[in-house]
Amino acid sequence: MNAGAHGKEIKDILEEVKCIDYNGKEKTFLPKELELGYRTSIFKKKNYIITGAKLLLKKGKYDEIQEKMKQYANYRKEKQPIEYPSAGSTFKRGKDFITAKLIDEAGLKGFNVGDAQVSTKHSGFIINKGNAKAKDVLELINHLEKEIYEKYKKKIELEIEIIGKK
Repeated sequence: MNAGAHGKEIKDILEEVKCIDYNGKEKTFLPKELELGYRTSIFKKKNYIITGAKLLLKKGKYDEIQEKMKQYANYRKEKQPIEYPSAGSTFKRGKDFITAKLIDEAGLKGFNVGDAQVSTKHSGFIINKGNAKAKDVLELINHLEKEIYEKYKKKIELEIEIIGKK
């Protein structure tokens, strides 16, 4: 999906990706063949299983790398609800809006269906407060999509992938 954070994405360091198709045939892709974009790639459209990737990393000083990792970990602890189970960031940013900001402005921060809840720390995350079921998460997502569209005429998109029926 071309994950990213802090202004960088996987596409920035990717050299190649090794895959197999559903028939077991191996294939290697170069980045230019992957249709990489914001939270998307060829793998969302084609039936491949990623088996490996070659990344081009930069050398650095151990202490500086450790410090940067510590900063990123602290940022996540401060800004994201990592103390609860979740699928990570639930929604993509819109072309001209930040989805979490619209959810906040709509008064939906903390809204829940069963134990599935819009995080009170970061509205872009749906967390499991205890015993949330998949149907609770899906119902909450549907509610958020409907409310945001009704209030702002904005269609919010999932960053997570739902396998099966929605």
